[in-house]
Amino acid sequence: MSLFRDDGIVLRTQKLGEADRIITLLTRGHGRVRAVARGVRRTKSKFGARLEPFSHVDVQFFSKGSELIGRGLPLCTQSETIAPYGGGIVTDYGRYTAGTAMLETAERFTDHEGEPAVQQYLLLVGALRTLARGEHAPHLVLDAFLLRSLAVNGYAPSFTDCAKCGMPGPNRFFSVASGGSVCPDCRVPGSVVPSPQALELLAALLTGDWETADACEARYVREGSGLVSAYLHWHLERGLRSLRYVEK
Repeated sequence: MSLFRDDGIVLRTQKLGEADRIITLLTRGHGRVRAVARGVRRTKSKFGARLEPFSHVDVQFFSKGSELIGRGLPLCTQSETIAPYGGGIVTDYGRYTAGTAMLETAERFTDHEGEPAVQQYLLLVGALRTLARGEHAPHLVLDAFLLRSLAVNGYAPSFTDCAKCGMPGPNRFFSVASGGSVCPDCRVPGSVVPSPQALELLAALLTGDWETADACEARYVREGSGLVSAYLHWHLERGLRSLRYVEK
């Protein structure tokens, strides 16, 4: 029997029995973790209020074995709030739908429980903090998070040089299957010709150039979001359910 302590973001919760919940978290040290939180659905439980989606928490786990992830689910025995990001997210539809898509993305990119995913964890914490503070438009924060999540998982798209031969850009064509921008010689069936402004926007979001991103016209933002969604869909092999509700 062992105790473990970690900090993490609550990704989702599921009802279990009459008063318990299964809590799914993305933690700093153990990656994605599912744990049982007993009694948290009772109205008098202060513990349960801390374990809601979007919450950044310091959690103590109890496991029957020597490892946190074993045959059975560990118990979540203690929780302290680090940052209640949900307070600045759930009251605004645009922030809430963007935030929900971020949580689903983080869960999809951390398939194996117990495997550390520190870069994905740090990306999620930073994105939720930015979203809760309202520093930028929610859909821009979401697209930046999606692009950077793809990048840290080995799927960084190219928006200038050719993704296949490396020919310096900018290049006119864009192929999801090829990894982004492609030159005329590497163009494949299904390639599209996005506007230069949309590609400039996506490059800015990937690198954190918020001055360029915030100044972009709405039509190019919508075009860029479509490219991000298609690229993400290709690499995840199926789309995110929550993306359909995102306000553009």
